[in-house]
Amino acid sequence: MKPRPFPAPRLSLALLAVLAASAAAQTPADSFYLHDKDTVVFYGDSITEQRLYTTFVETFVLTRYPRLHLRFVNAGWGGENAPGGNGGSADVRLNRDVIPYKPTVMTVMLGMNDGGYVAFNEERFNRYTAGMEHILEVMKAAFPGLRVTLLEPSPYDDVTVPPLFPGGFNSVLVRYGQYVRGLAQRNQMAVADLNRPVVEMLQKANQRDPAGAKNLIPGRIHPAAGGHLIMAESLLKAWGASPVVSEVEIDAGSGEVARSQNTTVTDLKVARRVEWSQLDAALPMLVSLRDRSLPTNTRRGAATLDLALECSDFMEALNRETLRVRGLEAARYTLKIDGGAVGSFTREKLAEGLNLAALATPMAKQALGVHILTLKRGEVHEMRWKQLQVALESDNLTRLPAVLEGLDGIEEELAVRQRAAAQPAAHAYELIPED
Repeated sequence: MKPRPFPAPRLSLALLAVLAASAAAQTPADSFYLHDKDTVVFYGDSITEQRLYTTFVETFVLTRYPRLHLRFVNAGWGGENAPGGNGGSADVRLNRDVIPYKPTVMTVMLGMNDGGYVAFNEERFNRYTAGMEHILEVMKAAFPGLRVTLLEPSPYDDVTVPPLFPGGFNSVLVRYGQYVRGLAQRNQMAVADLNRPVVEMLQKANQRDPAGAKNLIPGRIHPAAGGHLIMAESLLKAWGASPVVSEVEIDAGSGEVARSQNTTVTDLKVARRVEWSQLDAALPMLVSLRDRSLPTNTRRGAATLDLALECSDFMEALNRETLRVRGLEAARYTLKIDGGAVGSFTREKLAEGLNLAALATPMAKQALGVHILTLKRGEVHEMRWKQLQVALESDNLTRLPAVLEGLDGIEEELAVRQRAAAQPAAHAYELIPED
């Protein structure tokens, strides 16, 4: 579904263009790990194949850095080990599923299947380390300038379910993760821990809601949406992602904008009500999967996403869309954006500050529209790759190349729409006294 455009009251098209350029110039993209024109390939096993942490990362980057032109490719395959698995040997996988895309950035997360769900085994570990080092050798030979981020394996749930043996299987994955961190350091590569932060969130959730916590990693291996969001957070932090969507502080007493970051504020009017127009340089990250526009299988993870947000620092660490208004006279105000009520807040709460990213704003609806396009693009790529390219590769079908080329075109068209949908729009804000 294409997100609805949001109006920009009282702003000419020419002024919008000027404000957009000004706001975008404030976006701290220079320090971000990803660069314009990067192609990012996510390589891994069935946990990557779920297309959850990968789509969260993709949507975040599209909405936080809307001026970047990027390409994302999911190359996760169920049953994968470092030396290879259900999708073929590592050499087959890399040469078929990664190298043709000419990545400039690659993430690698393996280990769950390599560990075998048993106590630490030296022979298994040695196969894993040899396989990981071979992957890096192949990719460095193919692309000397490739930027690789190694991911410490996501956890096996030994928190909400008793461990199968003393120490539990997750302790094995932690040991694998320690090796991954050392491998990254030896090769001067980035590394992200996708285990410890999820375990910490799971422990907090288990104390707060034991029944709900069991759904965060159902079956102990494959995280639901809530677990994947925290995995995405860890990767984005490792990449130096900006935590700020926008920040605005208005002093109603002086009638001035006291502070603004990553946004442009115009047409400020302060009387009994406070009005202004605001054009941010980014969109918030979506924080709800309860919208009926989303596919049913995506909405099933809504409760786990809610619980993960309650038991983690995601909003403070990566999703700050702050509005503060000081010097208000009335006791309570209704905040409207583009004429629609967003919430009712006390004078004290407005002075303390709201995180608009947690509210149902037009910006949040726009971000949801971007994510829907992210999901659609991912579905097209998965079908093109596994159901057609790989499944039919030995059948010598004369029309297959044209079909694959057509699907590549559809995927590119969806990617163009993703980026267009992620471009911020100007919005009209009103604070209306309730007394």
